[in-house]
Amino acid sequence: MTVIGAWNIENFFEPGGPFGPSDRATFDRKVALLAETIRSADVDVLAVEEVGDPTAFEELRARLGDGWSGVLSTHFEVDHPIRVGFLSRLPIEESSEFFDIPPLLQAAPTGDDGAPLATMGRGALRIRVRLGADPLDLVAAHLKSKLLSFPGRTPNATSFVPRDEAQRARYGAYALNRRAAEAAAVRGYADDLLAGDGSTRLVAVMGDLNDEVRAATTQILQGPPGSEIGTAGENHPDRGDAWRLLNLAPLIPEERRFSRIFEGRKELIDHILVSTALRHRITSADTVTGATQLPSITVDAAARKDSPVSDHAMVVATIEG
Repeated sequence: MTVIGAWNIENFFEPGGPFGPSDRATFDRKVALLAETIRSADVDVLAVEEVGDPTAFEELRARLGDGWSGVLSTHFEVDHPIRVGFLSRLPIEESSEFFDIPPLLQAAPTGDDGAPLATMGRGALRIRVRLGADPLDLVAAHLKSKLLSFPGRTPNATSFVPRDEAQRARYGAYALNRRAAEAAAVRGYADDLLAGDGSTRLVAVMGDLNDEVRAATTQILQGPPGSEIGTAGENHPDRGDAWRLLNLAPLIPEERRFSRIFEGRKELIDHILVSTALRHRITSADTVTGATQLPSITVDAAARKDSPVSDHAMVVATIEG
């Protein structure tokens, strides 16, 4: 049995600085709670999002104990340097990262300045491990947030409050454009991994997709429609099986089918999508919060700077063999 998971560990920075907690005690408490939750989930490989400092990541890896290795993406936005990574108890045979937006989507508007969208904000990362003798490719991704930020009234400043409703609408559209283009980039990379052989290749795309199951951006990642879990076509092979990624969300018990609470509303925005071959080996999926309750958050991200717990639940899947 092998357990894989994905977890947004929320602005994981060393203390001090613009994003990290105010003091070492708060940071140490967060490291301890993260490690406790990871151990209680008994995961073998965990994709993590919102890692700010490589040094913080290394402290978490060390806290997990011997036998854990890790790898981080090197592509992130300079203004908010959060990135994706993997922690693993299984040997990582190889890794690679990607971040290029498909050329035909680079003209999509993402701000009033009209700057072209050449790369993903947070680069995606792939690792390869083994399930027995079989290679398993895992891709970690963190797509553009639904929480909107707007140009401030001074150069290089940002604000979470729009100047007017027209600006709110534009930047909502810009964020959606960017998230959709990033989803298409990850989908294209998954196509390369599947290579038209998803009925035998073991592939998973996982992470914070910042949208729910039926959202258009999440649907982009799934590829050919049909045979979704829980539908009439689930157990009927078809031509789409060679390319399809299946979202494991329906396997999560309904009462725990959420990974974030935003202004009191439960939503599942963290996902694990798997190839047809890997779906046949999945026995269960779930969310994990550990010993702490998931907090309800607002658009004020700065208010959580000193919170020792993540605002996301971990999403996990169990694989036989």
